[in-house]
Amino acid sequence: MFTAAWAAWIAAFCVIEGIALYRKQPGDTLSEHVWRWFHTAKGTVPDRTTRLRRFVLVAFMAWLSAHFLTGGMF
Repeated sequence: MFTAAWAAWIAAFCVIEGIALYRKQPGDTLSEHVWRWFHTAKGTVPDRTTRLRRFVLVAFMAWLSAHFLTGGMF
C-alpha cells in the first residue's frame, strides 16, 4: 500500500512540476517556491527570519542527503 502511495505522490509531483515548466510563468515551479520560502531568490530583501529560514533549509538538505546516502543511519 505504501509503495503505491509513494508512487502516486511522485507522479503527482511530476505532473505539477511538468505543468509549471510547460507554462514558464514566474513562481510556478517547486524551486521557485523554495527560493521564495527560504529567502534565497535573487533580490530577496532579508528580514529577521532570513538566517533561520536558510539554516532550516541547509540543515534539512544535509540531513536528507546523509539519510539517503547512509541507508537511514541518520
